[in-house]
Amino acid sequence: MLQTPSDTILPRNDLGTSTLNFGGGGSLSFRTRLCQNVGLMRYAAVIFDCDGVLVDSEILGLEDSAAYLRAHGLPWSGADLVRLFTGLRDDAFRRRLIDGYRKANMVDPPADFFDGLIDQRRRRRDELREVAGAADALRLTRGRNAVASSSRRAVLHDKLKRVGHYDLVAPNIYSGDDVAHGKPAPDLFLHAADRLGVAPRDCLVVEDSVNGVAAGVAAGMAVCAFLGGGHCFEGHRERLEEAGASFAAASFSDLVRVIG
Repeated sequence: MLQTPSDTILPRNDLGTSTLNFGGGGSLSFRTRLCQNVGLMRYAAVIFDCDGVLVDSEILGLEDSAAYLRAHGLPWSGADLVRLFTGLRDDAFRRRLIDGYRKANMVDPPADFFDGLIDQRRRRRDELREVAGAADALRLTRGRNAVASSSRRAVLHDKLKRVGHYDLVAPNIYSGDDVAHGKPAPDLFLHAADRLGVAPRDCLVVEDSVNGVAAGVAAGMAVCAFLGGGHCFEGHRERLEEAGASFAAASFSDLVRVIG
């Protein structure tokens, strides 16, 4: 079992329970699922989500978006938006959002409702920054990495270029535009693995959302629940574990010990 100095990387064993020993002599136990020997193996490919993993975009404009939705009768907090929508492709996001509006207001939303919300998020795009350590992780995995994001292709490429990540992963950059079914379906991760020429079982997915974790699990890949984004509020790790994540990493400095 991987030994760690703190509760940051949580591997799972074949008994369904993981216990980590810490320097102070304490331990942590929790129910888990079957996983290979995380920390002892090296993956043939590492497939990163973008938003909330490589770039700290999920937190940008989050409270502004929640305020916009509350003004339209939807009583959601920023944390609710993360829980309900993170990881979805635009078409699924739009459908779920419109369904929520109809349930709250008993009428269809105005024609500019969805575009108005997107505008709220994009007003702060110049503040976009990488998640600390992301570039180092991409350099470490260069030649065996890919990005698989629900974002539209043009938007995804723009984000990666803005933070200086594009050349660290190109040409292995895949978007929701590349497949018929977005996350939580496994299509996008399977597409990335196929383009890399790597079997799904030899891939590690790095994800921050329940939808993304579910997609990676459905693809037959090991999945890291990544908690380094600014949007990872209380209970986030537990939700990703419940979705089937193989282990959790609080930061890229923790993750590189597994993917190095």
